[in-house]
Parts: sequence; C-alpha cells; structure tokens
Amino acid sequence: MVNNPKINIVGAGLAGVEAAFAIANRGFDVNLFEMKPYTFSEVHRSEKLAEIVCSNSFGNKKLSTASGVLKKEMEILGSTLLKAAYEVKVEAGGALAVDRVKFSDLVTSWIEEHPRIHLIREKVEKLNDSDIWVVACGPLCDKSLLEFLQEKYIRGDMLYFFDAIAPIVYADTVDYSKGFWGSRYSDDKDYFNCVLTEEDYKLFYKELINAQKVEFREFEKNYFEACLPIEEIAERGEQTLLFGPLKPVGLKYEGKQPFAVVQLRKENKEGTLLSMVGFQTKLTYPEQKRVFRLIPALRNAEFAKLGSLHRNTFIDSPHLLNEFLQLKSGENIFFAGQITGVEGYMASAVSGIYVGMNIALKIKKGKMLTPPKNTMFGGLIYYITIKEDQFQPISENFGFINVGNVRPKKKKREIQAELAIKNTRIWREQYESEFN
Repeated sequence: MVNNPKINIVGAGLAGVEAAFAIANRGFDVNLFEMKPYTFSEVHRSEKLAEIVCSNSFGNKKLSTASGVLKKEMEILGSTLLKAAYEVKVEAGGALAVDRVKFSDLVTSWIEEHPRIHLIREKVEKLNDSDIWVVACGPLCDKSLLEFLQEKYIRGDMLYFFDAIAPIVYADTVDYSKGFWGSRYSDDKDYFNCVLTEEDYKLFYKELINAQKVEFREFEKNYFEACLPIEEIAERGEQTLLFGPLKPVGLKYEGKQPFAVVQLRKENKEGTLLSMVGFQTKLTYPEQKRVFRLIPALRNAEFAKLGSLHRNTFIDSPHLLNEFLQLKSGENIFFAGQITGVEGYMASAVSGIYVGMNIALKIKKGKMLTPPKNTMFGGLIYYITIKEDQFQPISENFGFINVGNVRPKKKKREIQAELAIKNTRIWREQYESEFN
C-alpha cells in the first residue's frame, strides 16, 4: 500500500462523492477536495456536499423508464447516493424525489465519518502528473482549474450549454381551492395540480412570451433540450406547453380533464416547500413573480427560491477521453460527472461509480474494465467517448440498448430493461472476480 499513488478527487458533488466511495470502500485512501465554503459557484449556497441545486427529483423509478433502469444498474454497482436518496425521499408518485437539505446533510456525514476518505476544503487550481486525479468539478468548475486544463491538456475551447432552475414556493401561500392533489394515471396524491381554465391559460401564455428575460447573445443560446426554460418552450407555439409542463393528460378535476395544470412537487418531507415542475426559467426575478402569480393557485404565492439560468461547461469528451473516462493526453487524469457531457443527477453519479471502480482495479491489478454494452450506464460512457458528429450533453435512454425490432413498445421496453440489468450484473461479477 505504501507505493500506491495518491488519489485525488476534485469536487464533492454527486460524481465526486460516488467515485470517493467506490475507491475507499475497496481499501484505498482518497483525498476529496471541495472548494466550498471558501469559494462558491454562482448557484451553490450550502457548505454541504452533494448539494442539489436544480430539481429535487432523481427521475422515475419504474423499470419501464430509462431512468428507472439506470437506478437499478446503480443499485447493482453499489451506489451510495442511491441509498441516501431512499433514506430521505419525499413522495413524488413514480419519481424518486429527495429532501435536498437532508440528502446533503446525510451524504456529508457519511463522507466525514469514512476512515479512508479525507475531505479537504480547498480549491484545486492545478494537477500534478505523479498523482491520480478525478476531475469531477461539475459543470460549474472553478475558472482557474479550467484555464489550467485548457492550457496543459485541452487544446481549443471547451463546450458549454445553459441550464435553467425552477422556482420553489412556500406551501402555505398556495391557494388549494384552485386545484387538487393527485398524480397522472394513479391514485397517488403526490402532486398539487394548479388548474388553469382556457381563459387562464391564454392570459398566462401571452404574458409569459412577452415577459422580460435575462438577455444573452444569440450564439450563447445553447440549451440542453431536456431542460429548456419554459418560455423557450412557449415560443414554439401556443399549444406547446399543453403537451409539455402544463399537460393535463391523465388527470381529472371535477369529473373531467382540466384544460391545463401546473404541478407542484414536495421539496422536503414536511411539505412546506413546493417546486414548480418543469418551470425552469430565464425570466427576470420581478417578471417571474408577476407572470407565475397569474396561475390561479399561485396568485398570492411567496417564493422561497426564484428560477435562474447559468452556464454549464462540459469538455469535448469524444476527442479527449477514452472509454475509461481517462484523459488521452494524461493517463493519470480521469473525468467524471456533468463536465464529461452526461446530463442529469443519476447519469453524473454513475459515471463517478464507474471511474472509481476502475481506478481501484487499476491500482490493485494494473488493468481496467471497459463498460458493458446494452446497458444504460455503458451506453452513456460509449456515447460520450465515441460520438462522431456534433457533441451535446445526453442522459440515459433506451436507444443505448439494442434488442432489434420488437413490438409492441411496452414489450420492447421490458426486454431492454431485463437485458440491461442482466448485463450490469454480469459486468459487476466480472469486476469482482478481477479485483479479488
């Protein structure tokens, strides 16, 4: 153990934390660097680790969804964050949503208590060539480190896109007479559905598309499609929101389907905070209050947090990284998390698990395992490292799992889920055999 290289992880977000546990739980010491509380990004506020700054939902749990299959794969791989999420979950129908404060508190305590994880609260501005490094600083990496990486390892510009955050309202300021509790296609009461009549909707739509927005230059409008600001969706047509964030499908109010609904989801276990589902926005703060209060149930709403927009940075992974998420120009440097171009909480976390497991195997046996094909997590890794045309962030999807032309779609999803889970188990067994 004395001759083992020092292992350093930059960033204690989801990917960094998972990588730390994956390495430390296999008997190796790891330094986990976190620049908070001395330096904060433009969206981070808490001193705690694994801070959740966008939605508090980790996505669907059902195996009929790509998100659900990925979670099952993470469970097989031994995800620590998934265990924490289930300990502090809040009701959200088929989704796994967490009390974000309790989640960060729990993860921070686990990190601080682990005998092989050494939490170091300082900013990393440079990397050396003798240690092993995992760059998991997220999409809001410190500027000084980005400049160092670009100068020494990454030629040309990094890529980027804009990410938008949805507002959160105080639950006791919602008018519950203007809607109902319920979930789509089930009897669960996990969402409060703010009802809009056709007249309400038309007024809301008109004011939304005419509202003042935070201005950006044209070339900077590079949004991730799955996280579009609501006003960007609205600009695609008056009916677009009715098939997106305000869709009424699967809901009944007073015996019939409402014209439109805005869903509110619990942000904490106590239910004192509710987030506006799908309402990521780049409206100015005053305009958010004015326009969103046109929703009848939110007419007197007070906001615990308003929506915002920030620039997320990711690298050109297909040109820079191999299938181990290892820098081609520096064999001791690995990347994990959203900076690689994986999109979403769980996709970010699973990349950390994968990198951490391979670093442990590399140190012990001098080898690493390529990711399995026809799995969600393997599909993510291959996509971000072999994409040939224009590279954009991606989340888990069934396109990663090839089972041929199976119909109907429901049956195909079942087969894809079974294959992905089977292949993940086989890979995990192979890994344990190699490691031991």
